Amino acid sequence: MSAHPLRRIVIYGNEFWDFYNKLPEKVKLRVDWTLDLVRSVEVIPEKYFKHIESTDLYEVRVISGSNIYRIFCFFDKGKLIVLINGFQKKTQKTPKNEIERALRLKKQYYDQK
Repeated sequence: MSAHPLRRIVIYGNEFWDFYNKLPEKVKLRVDWTLDLVRSVEVIPEKYFKHIESTDLYEVRVISGSNIYRIFCFFDKGKLIVLINGFQKKTQKTPKNEIERALRLKKQYYDQK
């Protein structure tokens, strides 16, 4: 990966950390690797980073074995990515309540700026 990151990642609030800290070590390593990829490659493959339709949110996509994890984020000021929350995906479709939570956290972020 690039020695000079193309994007900066920050974490807003505690929800991401609450999610991350409960993950098994192996999954944490996978999350760290994926975030490094998001930070450092020019064009991020959709397998790892995808826009969520009808919103201005994105999801960082992490697969570890048969488990699927998603971390919601958004862009602030171009190259700054703000991570807000994560969850383990258990169904084909992203749960609406998780998207609503992410949108609420994004609004809080901007309200506090």
